[in-house]
This record gives sequence, C-alpha cells and structure tokens, in this order.
Amino acid sequence: MDFTEKADREGGKPIDIVVRDLNINGFISNQDLGSSQFFAPCVFFTSFSLPSKKTNSNRQDSGALLSGENNAVAPNTSQRKAMLIFMCIPVGPGKSRLIFVSLRNFAVSIDRIIPRWIFHVGQNLILDSDLYLLHIEERKISDVGPSNWQKACFVPTKSDAKVVAFRRWLNRYSDGQVDWRGKFNGILPPSPPKEQLMDRYWSHVVNCSSCKVAYKGLNALEVALQVISIASLGIFAATKQSSVSGAARVLMVAMAILCFASSRWLSHFIYKNFHFHDYNHALR
Repeated sequence: MDFTEKADREGGKPIDIVVRDLNINGFISNQDLGSSQFFAPCVFFTSFSLPSKKTNSNRQDSGALLSGENNAVAPNTSQRKAMLIFMCIPVGPGKSRLIFVSLRNFAVSIDRIIPRWIFHVGQNLILDSDLYLLHIEERKISDVGPSNWQKACFVPTKSDAKVVAFRRWLNRYSDGQVDWRGKFNGILPPSPPKEQLMDRYWSHVVNCSSCKVAYKGLNALEVALQVISIASLGIFAATKQSSVSGAARVLMVAMAILCFASSRWLSHFIYKNFHFHDYNHALR
C-alpha cells in the first residue's frame, strides 16, 4: 500500500512542525527547510533555505577550459536563504502594532527595479487575510476566558504547533493575557466597522515613505486624467467641424473616454490598495 504524502488540489500538504525548548524566554520550532524562534514577549523570527542553485564550472583556477569527464570540477552551490522577523507589540486591548522585516540573499536586484510600495500592496493582502479573522477570534477567546482558549479555537493540524506553543507560553508565564500594569482594564473595545478596522491609510500609508509618495503620485495622475478628459471634450465641442478632420474629432472623443475610464479605474485602485480592501475569508 502506498502511503506517500500527496498535495491536495490546491497544492497544500501537511507541514510537520516540532516545538522544543519552551520556557520563559520563548520557544524554538523546527520544520522542513528551516526553523523559527519566539523571543518573549513579542519578537518572532523564522528562517528557511531554498534548494540550492548549482552552477557547473567549466574552468580551472587558471581559467583554462576543461575537457573530458574526468576533469569535471565539483559544481559550485549557492545556498538561498530567507528570513522573516516579526515584532508584534500590544499597544492596547484589541490593538497591536506589527513591524516586520524580510531578508534574503537571492533575487535582490528586483528590489532596485520594483518600488517598495508594490511589494507592500501584496503584503497587505496577506495581512488582511487574517486580520478580521483574528479580530473575531480574540473576542471569542475573551468570552470563554484565556485559559479555555481551546474551546474557541480549532487547531488540529501539525502546522498549528506554533500557535499552540504560544498559547501555552502565554498561559504559563503571563496568565493567558497581556499585563497592562493598570493602564487598561483589559476589556476589549466594541468592534469598529470593517472600514475602520482594516483601514490601510492611517495604519500604514502615512507612516511609509514609499507608499505615501506613491499615494500622492497616483492621486495626481488621477486628477491629470480627469483634466485631460474634460479638456478633450471641451476642445471637441469648441472646434468647428469644418476646421478639424473627422478622424481627429473621433480621436479626441476616444481620448476623453479613455482618460475618464482610466481615472475611474485608478480611483478604485487607490481606494482598494491605500484605504480599504474588504476581505471575505470564506471566499479565499
């Protein structure tokens, strides 16, 4: 009988994570291709290695070309590594500030070509995918009590090992909750509207130099497209039919329509990526 582990139709498969050395300072976890470590109380980093790229060398140290199988030089291997560092800092009941850094030693040239804000758009999608889910889950845990968090969460898989380990650490060394030292009573505030909870502008854009510049530039482009659209229609209306060819008049109308449609699309793009992007977890 074949017990080979196979991926599902979406490409997912079980992740075997082993947690060890859980103590007051945090814990360490190991998994395929890498490891992770939680530094109590709010720093987490994970590092992993990707399959090495092998480059066969056809030259000796002197630079002379080699010939024949017996003269083959051992291939040079370049270990591709990446690291993610997360700092999730509680700032009040139901509120946290997330700061993270992504490091790698491969494909670094792409960062010099593609602006940072484009990467941030994709990263915000990942954060939004869990933000609302965690917001609701936090309130469910509050209802049953931090020590009974298992009643509010279903974490049956091996890939949930780090979540379970963090909850164990929190229960063992922090009584299952953040110690606000009397600054807050620990009661969660009422759930705000989704537009406020998942707002990107005040939580990220105003604090990010790359996204802030992109936001201003895209808004200026939107206004410019609207001006061009209106100007084209104005020129079309003011120009006598006899003085301008039919092709030119059609071109002006087409330009006005295209610029207007582009400005509407750009307005939607700006709002969706720099203000609020609703996320329905059930549809993902």
